[in-house]
Amino acid sequence: MNITILGSGTWGLALARVLCLNGHCVTVWSKFDEEAEALSRTRKSPNLPEMVIPDSVVITSDCRTVLNCADYIIVAVPSVYIRETIHSFLPFVQDDPIWINASKGIEKDTSMILTDVIREELGRGGFPNARITAISGPTHAEEVATDLPTLIVAAGPDESAKCVQRLFEGTCIRPYTNPDLRGVQICGALKNVEALAVGIAKGLGYGDNTRAAMITRGMEEIRRLGLAMGCQERTFFGLAGIGDLIVTATSDHSRNNRCGILLGQGVPVQEAVRRIGMVVEGLNALPAAVSLCRQYHMEMPLIEGVRKIVEDHADPAEIVRDLMNRSLKNEI
Repeated sequence: MNITILGSGTWGLALARVLCLNGHCVTVWSKFDEEAEALSRTRKSPNLPEMVIPDSVVITSDCRTVLNCADYIIVAVPSVYIRETIHSFLPFVQDDPIWINASKGIEKDTSMILTDVIREELGRGGFPNARITAISGPTHAEEVATDLPTLIVAAGPDESAKCVQRLFEGTCIRPYTNPDLRGVQICGALKNVEALAVGIAKGLGYGDNTRAAMITRGMEEIRRLGLAMGCQERTFFGLAGIGDLIVTATSDHSRNNRCGILLGQGVPVQEAVRRIGMVVEGLNALPAAVSLCRQYHMEMPLIEGVRKIVEDHADPAEIVRDLMNRSLKNEI
């Protein structure tokens, strides 16, 4: 199959390597000419030092040719750039490829899940019936890059999801399917915000009891909002739900976890982002997450606590004290 990956970050490049070694023809698009040239020349990414990009992976910054004959188009750019990226490629879309959203987030201004953003832009470009799917799950690029066993969910209409599933068959990535496209993406976006909360607690010096409690209550917040949005409950207890939240809230690979730790230690938001050196999707998703809470009249104390720390510069320790002193209630 001919596969084009829009985005040359760690996740896009890790996917490119896996799919290339599985016999597919892979082209990666970078927004930046210099980056495309450096990746083509060195076959190495500074953020994935142990991975070698196969020679047969084509890396380019040319919008005009990158979609030529593509059977699948994987979107792996940061969530804030999804709309403008799809819009810029509309003149070059050919035939009827299957689109795969590999990014996690919610659009800030509209609170739309990313496949809805992709669908809206493609519809405006004359492709209202485009086949659109998403992949998600506990997937750190650093581990996929070294062939460590990884499980993902291919979400979307049954036949399209099965096509995506077959792309990864026989690789270090074991794919399952799930028809709940909205639920899978709500999990993928909100777990980043909840992971910030867990990281903040660790930065404050709290222990495993606190972390386990926050992961559990964070998943409950995501579940309640997701059900109100029409998602399927079982999604929240699968790979895209609790699986992704666990890895994002606990792993040293997680930018959201590391950013939260810095915030808990009192580091200002912008300085924390600078130290991370890459996109922190939880911060990008936070405004939309708060907007959805209000739209659906959901009380989500952890997400609101993160908002107060990030936007109002509240004291993290005081936020935790407030959470511990909330009125008593049943767990479920």
